[in-house]
Amino acid sequence: MSTIPDQGIPRSDLSNWRQRPFSKRSFQYVRELVPVSPIKAPVVSQTKLAVAPEQLGNLIVPSPDGTTTLDQLLESSCSDALLVVHGGRKIFEWHAPHFDPIEPHILFSISKSVTAILAGILEDQGVIQSDMPVTHYLPGAKNSAYGNCTLRNLLDMTVALDFEENYTDPESEYMLYRQATAWNPVDQDNPGPALEEFLYSLRQSQSAHGDAFLYRSPNSDLLGLALERASGQPFADLLASHLWQPAGMARDGYVTVDRRGAARAAGGICISLDDFARIGQLFIDNGEAMGKQVLTSRWIEDTMTNGDRQAWLRGNYAQRMPDGKYRNKWYQSGDQDGTLTARGIHGQQLYINPKRSTVIARFSSHPDPLNDAVTDACLGAFQKIALELG
Repeated sequence: MSTIPDQGIPRSDLSNWRQRPFSKRSFQYVRELVPVSPIKAPVVSQTKLAVAPEQLGNLIVPSPDGTTTLDQLLESSCSDALLVVHGGRKIFEWHAPHFDPIEPHILFSISKSVTAILAGILEDQGVIQSDMPVTHYLPGAKNSAYGNCTLRNLLDMTVALDFEENYTDPESEYMLYRQATAWNPVDQDNPGPALEEFLYSLRQSQSAHGDAFLYRSPNSDLLGLALERASGQPFADLLASHLWQPAGMARDGYVTVDRRGAARAAGGICISLDDFARIGQLFIDNGEAMGKQVLTSRWIEDTMTNGDRQAWLRGNYAQRMPDGKYRNKWYQSGDQDGTLTARGIHGQQLYINPKRSTVIARFSSHPDPLNDAVTDACLGAFQKIALELG
C-alpha cells in the first residue's frame, strides 16, 4: 500500500507508462501494468543502514549549463530519489514529493548489472561456465545470432547482433522487442512472438562475435534464460535465493515477465531505494553481507578490473567514456578511484567509488530515455560528493 498520495499524477497504461507525467507514478507501480514475478526478501533482513546525515543539498555540483546546488540538480533532472552511503552509513537522502520509499522502482538497464551478479554467483557455484557456448544451455538458439557465441559474449556485450537499440522509433524492431516483453500493447488477435521466440529470430551482423562492444539489450534477456535453464529455477527465484536473501534485502522486489513467464532480465527488475544502494555496498564490502560471502572477491575483482579494452575502443560507447571498459555488464570509468557504474534509461544510476567507500543510488523519471548532458552532470555531482566525503 502506497504511503504517498497520487498528487494529481494521471494513471498510465501500456501505451504511455514511460512518458511524463505518467512515469512519475508508473515507474514505482510497474506491477499494475505488466505481469511480474516476486523476488522475496528474507524473513529477517539486514539491520537498517546507520544514518550519519550530512548537509549536502547546498553542495555546488556540475549541471548541464554550468553549476548548481545538488538539490537543484536533482529537481531539474527529474530525479525521483537519491541515496548517498559512505562508510556503510546513510549520509544523504533526497526524495521527490511523489516518491514512495516503500515501493520498488524500476531499474531499467541496471537490471542487466544485477543479472550479471547472479551469473557470477552461479558461475562460482559451478552451475554455469562463462566460456561455454550459449547453445549448451539454450539449444533453441542454434539458428539465431547466438548460435556461435558464448556466455562471455553476452556478459560483455560483444555479440555481433544485427539489431538497433532505438528507444523512440515506433516503427523499429525495438518496438517489436518491447511487445514481446509485454511492455507495449499488442494486437490481441495477432500478438506476435513472446520473448524467447523473438530472441531466437535475431540474426548476426557481418562482424564477428568478440570484436567490439555493442550495447544490445536482448543479450541480457537471453542470459537470464540461460541462467534459468542451467539451474532449473525461475529467474525471480534465483535472485531471491542467491542475492536478495543472502544479502539481507529489506523489501521484496519483482521482475516483469512476458505472457509466457519469461523474465525481462535486461530491464524489468524493480527494487527499493535502500536495497538498490545495498547492491553497490556489496562491492565496497568485498562481497560480504550479514556475515556471509554473497559475491566472491574473484568475481568482484574481475568485474572491476578486467574487460577487453580494444573491444571497448572499437565499440559504440568509446566516445562517451574514452578511458572506460565494460565487464560483466558494469562500466569501469578508468579514473584513479576505480569507479564502477551501472546505468538505466530515464536516468537510473548506481555509482560505486571503492577508494572513497561511497555508493550513490539515483532513481529518475526523466522524459528522455537517454540524455547525456544530464547523465554526465549527475556523474560529476557524484564524484564531487565522493571527494567531499573523502
